[in-house]
Amino acid sequence: MSMDLVKAITLCEVGPRDGLQNEKKLLTAEEKLALIEGAADAGLPVIEVGSFVSPKAVPQMADTEEIFRKLRRKDGVEYRALIANLKGVERAAACGCKKVKLNVSASKAHNLANLNRTPAESVVGFRACVVAARDAQIAISGSISMAFGSPWDWDIPLKDVQEIVDAYLAVGITEISLSDASGQAYPTQVYDICAEMRRAYPQVTWWLHFHNTRGLGIANILAGMQAGFTRFDTAFAGVGGCPFVPGAAGNVSTEDVLHMCDEMGVTTGVNLDAAMEVSRHLVKILAHSTDSYLLRAGKSKDLIRELPTGQLKRQ
Repeated sequence: MSMDLVKAITLCEVGPRDGLQNEKKLLTAEEKLALIEGAADAGLPVIEVGSFVSPKAVPQMADTEEIFRKLRRKDGVEYRALIANLKGVERAAACGCKKVKLNVSASKAHNLANLNRTPAESVVGFRACVVAARDAQIAISGSISMAFGSPWDWDIPLKDVQEIVDAYLAVGITEISLSDASGQAYPTQVYDICAEMRRAYPQVTWWLHFHNTRGLGIANILAGMQAGFTRFDTAFAGVGGCPFVPGAAGNVSTEDVLHMCDEMGVTTGVNLDAAMEVSRHLVKILAHSTDSYLLRAGKSKDLIRELPTGQLKRQ
């Protein structure tokens, strides 16, 4: 009996945004462009280029407009950016960004403490963003962080997450990402939630976003695949983290997921060797090691060697 898996998956490279925004070193626009264009050339079909948020809050993303204006775009690749509000849509339109993503936390306690409204109520306020994006011919999606648990609520009831999904659908957003920014998700939980979400919302285009905080990121991706999900965020070299969660580690490494899929015969359309070169280049720029098993150990096929002889002496 073989494992029940999807035949092909789509990856979004989120390293340029969710990865680099957590690095102390500020990369130049030219360095970012080389990484983004390298990822596209490797075959990554979706790339999260940056975010249109306050440069004071996230100085690493202050040059997102410049990146979009200078970017050598490859046909068939979707280049997206994170936004927080209507201003983000306006900034995206001004620099030629054609896909934006909104985000809300699933934590009611966190949202009420900071915004005095529930997550679903926050999503209701996104309607103006949806209207403005469509007027500017910009595609728009939504994400739900802490969908698998949060440091403030611990468990997030599934009905709370579904309430947010319903709110997204009500404002016209049908592409939704479930994110584990706090790194609390585990495979059986991921499978159960994803299976129920697919059953309850067949009209939604789903993404999954896992951080590898406790070493379960790639296992959670596999659980999502078993539940029928086919779209996943990953980051080159496994860079990233979450500034709001103590001890949060980076995103699941792009090359680690590609290697797993190559070994299992799951199609990604991405050249693993080319993707690894992009990650190696990033590590060189950052000048520190990252959470990538492939960069440390290499591909399994790299282990093939000639059989050693003469090592044992006859008694």
